[in-house]
Amino acid sequence: MLAVFSRNWRNALLGLAAVVLSAPAWSQALEPLRVRLDWTPWGVHGAFHLAQQKGWYKQAGLDVSLEDGNGSVTTVQIVGAGDSFDVGHAALASAMIAREKGMPVKAVAVFARQSDIGLLVPADAGITGPAQLKGKKVAYTAGSLEAPFIDAFLAAGKLKKSDLELINVDAAGKASTYAVGRADAAFSTIPFFLPVVSQNRPSNAVRFADFGLNMPSFGLFANEAKLAQRADAIARFASVSARAWEYIYAGHQDEAVAAILAQRPQARLDKKVLRGQIDALQPYFGQPAAGARLGAIVPQDWTQAVTTLSSVGLISASAQASSFYAPDLVHPERYDSLVQP
Repeated sequence: MLAVFSRNWRNALLGLAAVVLSAPAWSQALEPLRVRLDWTPWGVHGAFHLAQQKGWYKQAGLDVSLEDGNGSVTTVQIVGAGDSFDVGHAALASAMIAREKGMPVKAVAVFARQSDIGLLVPADAGITGPAQLKGKKVAYTAGSLEAPFIDAFLAAGKLKKSDLELINVDAAGKASTYAVGRADAAFSTIPFFLPVVSQNRPSNAVRFADFGLNMPSFGLFANEAKLAQRADAIARFASVSARAWEYIYAGHQDEAVAAILAQRPQARLDKKVLRGQIDALQPYFGQPAAGARLGAIVPQDWTQAVTTLSSVGLISASAQASSFYAPDLVHPERYDSLVQP
């Protein structure tokens, strides 16, 4: 009886081992990675949700959880604290400003290399720069990232704030204030708001970046301690995400929209707006530097960012550009075989 029991037990263990060994390697030891996003679901999250939906993170050995945010500044503060999240996605100028104030955060990947901040204007208004804002009623949000740049932007058109009527509007109500015509223009994050307001008020964008106020925009960052502990996992996440953006802009924008809708069904998102946001984002990504792929850190972008941010007093002019990022972590080419068209 004992011999039979031992033989059956041994056979069961062998069978279990065979099952374990036959499973895909990535399913055996997925590393958990917690990611805090910049805002509630919108087009800039397309790569994350698409990579999640297609299982690309899992195939790279990661068990990724994505948590929505409520603003880049808040995301930087929470991720910078180092307790709850491994990686953050935000407007990277916010991370630079926070680092200058002593928060130990560094950029890891840059997706939008050009500043997304600018001015929304009606398509038929003929406004192409700050000089044409004289006497106009313009909405803005006092506590937002755009606010410190308004003086410098207006100065490019030889104007001062007193030359126009600035209306301080809560961020949540700015789009509606502009869309219904209670303002002639609005300072804001262009890729997010342009597709939203254009449904009711066809609009164009005047970019701060075109008037000498450029800096890296949306990308990934992490607490320095997390980078020291989990550099490999963070690099894999950043690289897969960058490869997902390349895939999206190779003609798969609608797949990204479908992934966002599938992963955030409770958000009641508009398919047309999401596609518009993804399309509006593309010009801000710019072209990768020579010999680089999307997402890679480009040092001269950060030199320009120091110039831009220091010009309005947000960081010191003596700040070292290289202190704000961790180099050489993003390699989307390693996942070319994983992401098939």
